[in-house]
Amino acid sequence: MASSDAVRLVEVGGRDGLQNERQMVPASVRVQLLEQLAGAGLRTLEAGAFVSPRWVPQMSGSDEVFRALPTLPDVTWTALVPNLKGLEAALAVGCREVAVFAAASEAFSQRNINCSIAESLVRFQDVMVAARAAGVRVRGYVSCAMGCPFTGPVAPQAVARVSASLYDLGCYEISLGDTLGTGTPAATKALLHACSAVVPVTALAGHFHDTYGMAIANICMALEAGVRVFDSSVAGLGGCPYSPGATGNVATEDVVYLLDGLGLAHGVDLEAVIAAGTFINQQLGRETASRVARAVVAKRLRET
Repeated sequence: MASSDAVRLVEVGGRDGLQNERQMVPASVRVQLLEQLAGAGLRTLEAGAFVSPRWVPQMSGSDEVFRALPTLPDVTWTALVPNLKGLEAALAVGCREVAVFAAASEAFSQRNINCSIAESLVRFQDVMVAARAAGVRVRGYVSCAMGCPFTGPVAPQAVARVSASLYDLGCYEISLGDTLGTGTPAATKALLHACSAVVPVTALAGHFHDTYGMAIANICMALEAGVRVFDSSVAGLGGCPYSPGATGNVATEDVVYLLDGLGLAHGVDLEAVIAAGTFINQQLGRETASRVARAVVAKRLRET
């Protein structure tokens, strides 16, 4: 791992993180959070999702968020879209990058989006055509990359098949999601071995949840395998409705601290991310899930 290697972080707190928080967050607060995170140096940020508010109430008002967000140099605000209708809504508010979401588990696909994996990929064909025509890039997410809440472990080859399908459809990057946070470094190594055989490793990203405290270890393994893009969530916002007590996505603060320790360039200011985490935690009345943020704040208190 060369010290000159650059790592890109995709901040998912504004969408994947907040959508699992019970307390509703106004659009204005979401905009403030996203602006603070962009100010911290994050350049790709999930800002919302154009999905039915009946299924994901927290993402209602995503159109307001996108209209209020400033156009900033080198900053990309992205949105999750489940279908062509979602894409059209995203385009209407000037969104320039979207993401589609497939599962590596048939059971999860049926329970989560009410269709098979194959049917979900067919749905995305129209999205890809329309996005390409509009000059909008599409990122692909694969959930349950290392485990399904209904059927248990997921074979790396199953994840590779879905990843290859999304890549062949035109997704420029495939984010491999350990949705339950049950993955281990050994499982991560096997997953990336299978997926990099069908998708260039430069087009793979890691999306690790920290339910079992393995997210940072899994990121280290992914770095060794050549992955240089990782999803993270400020203050560890989020969780999984199928994993009660899950701490959500790996905290951006913890990933930045890791990358600093490894001497890998990333362009993100740790103190500014901690401040953004403090802001949203105060809004939600929650404690941070970031071990680094807790340690930094505790050190400040000892020194005052």
